[in-house]
Amino acid sequence: MLTQTTTRVLEPADLGAALAVLESAPVENAFVTARVRIAGLDPWRLGGEMWGWYTEGRLTSLCYSGANLVPICATPEAVRAFAERARRIGRRCSSIVGPAGPTAELWRLLEPSWGPARDVRAHQPLMVAEEPSVAVAPDPLVRRVRKDEMEAIMPACVAMFTEEVGVSPMAGDGGLLYQARVAELVSAGRSFARIDDGKVVFKAEIGAATRQACQIQGVWVAPEHRGRGLSETGMAAVLQYALADVAPVVSLYVNDYNTPARAAYRRVGFRETGAFMSVLF
Repeated sequence: MLTQTTTRVLEPADLGAALAVLESAPVENAFVTARVRIAGLDPWRLGGEMWGWYTEGRLTSLCYSGANLVPICATPEAVRAFAERARRIGRRCSSIVGPAGPTAELWRLLEPSWGPARDVRAHQPLMVAEEPSVAVAPDPLVRRVRKDEMEAIMPACVAMFTEEVGVSPMAGDGGLLYQARVAELVSAGRSFARIDDGKVVFKAEIGAATRQACQIQGVWVAPEHRGRGLSETGMAAVLQYALADVAPVVSLYVNDYNTPARAAYRRVGFRETGAFMSVLF
């Protein structure tokens, strides 16, 4: 039994305690909770380590350290401990992302050794909806992407990622990992699009899903179709699918400077409940 404040890498036997922390904030933690529910805490299956912060023998905070560094329910003391561990190991992640407060403090402590970042998005509103849209009719042409439509959906996914992140997901391994992730979402029935004459007009995915909450990601409208309200009607359709088939709470987070998107999501029925922060390398 740990009897003082300390941090350590969690093991498979710690799964129950870790899930208790994750599920104490089901919307904020949906992305990591979904991964842990599928893979457990074995680093090889999880794709990274889960660090735990203990206070008087009780697990109270977590930090996922993989392709992303994600503080979870992290107290100020836990953030300092996680930052020290991350500093000693060195940067292995492509981003730091999580609730704005702990993430900002984590980056403040890591920036002297990990900086500079390629981009810092300090305030990304977290938005939530629990009912289908009453103000916007869902686009009846938005549907689940079929497995035989990978050639149609991939260019749209690459375009969205490149616009949003600033680098192409095809770099490095030629896009093998990214294509596998897109295929996984398509196979799971969590990729949605409106496809007209073989071309994607609107698309979005449910990137993370638990029994309590799911998270929409990758919202994109083809440039030549923008300004016609397709993001609103498309999102209303995806929201309807998500609430009916996936989880009772649907969330997303958006860059604060993307005023049109924030307004569109509010019209569909999403409300802002908090904020995330992303540090991109």
